[in-house]
Amino acid sequence: EVLLRMHSVGICGSDVHYWQHGRIGDFVVKDPIVLGHEASGTVIQVGSRVTHLKPGDRVAIEPGVPREVDEFCKTGRYNLSPTIFFCATPPDNGNLCRFYKHNASYCYKLPDNVTFEEGALIEPLSVGIHACKRAGVTLGSKVLVCGSGPIGLVNVLVAKMMGASAVVVTDLSASRLQKAKEVGADFTIQVKNNTPQEVASEVESLLGCMPEITVECTGVQACIQAGIYATRSGGTVVLVGLGPEMVTVPIVNAAVREVDIRGIFRYCNTWPVAIALLASKKINVKPLVTHRFPLEKALEAFETTKRGEGVKIMLKCDPSDSNP
Repeated sequence: EVLLRMHSVGICGSDVHYWQHGRIGDFVVKDPIVLGHEASGTVIQVGSRVTHLKPGDRVAIEPGVPREVDEFCKTGRYNLSPTIFFCATPPDNGNLCRFYKHNASYCYKLPDNVTFEEGALIEPLSVGIHACKRAGVTLGSKVLVCGSGPIGLVNVLVAKMMGASAVVVTDLSASRLQKAKEVGADFTIQVKNNTPQEVASEVESLLGCMPEITVECTGVQACIQAGIYATRSGGTVVLVGLGPEMVTVPIVNAAVREVDIRGIFRYCNTWPVAIALLASKKINVKPLVTHRFPLEKALEAFETTKRGEGVKIMLKCDPSDSNP
């Protein structure tokens, strides 16, 4: 293990949801819990068997650590391990604090040209990497991204990076769609009272064809329906956003057109990839951060996130360091 002085911690929608509702699905908050799972910091102490890190190293933290080497770990899909430790998922504490201890194998050294803030953004970026890999985004792909929150935006960034030739983003909010344009979306659709079929046909007319891939980042029933209708026959829909447990979808439409529906659960094996992309400046996550608060103003930061202001809100845990 290593002991870290925390630096930057992003606030996620799930953090706000636990704070407001005390549960997400089967994960129920029964005792006080420390939130935060998008984080970076500085190593201040290392365990006796840690060889790849030393005090002073700047690191990004992968929040999911398998507790045992089961069949999922052996096949490289450790995110599916049922006993995994995960920061800020009850009953496991997160890292929104000044000092934090973590498994050294899941702390990744940041190159000098990657900031702490970028290091903290590797966590949401990883969701995009994992989703776009599961979707099979490749050279020339046409992609629909439903939802323009932080996770929709990282999927736009990653899809473009992986060679998508056109990305369409849908959202209710004009300001969020503007942000999607900033990070590389080719087309945006502001959804109002459109039916799912209408959204699908608007996507097709903007692209000039149906997209092979839809990445659904809202969890909203109507958006999942639109994603299925919009996807080209033989294509893939990846469900990233989580909504109600039971959702009505046009499953026969998907079945007879051989549209594959895939889920994702967090990510795995993405930190080294993300660090390489950030270090080589192939991907720019900096525009995602719109607000910064010191740790003392955490409540204000959470209230701001809850109101849906900005995109990604970052908390600064180390008062001695003003460097972003």
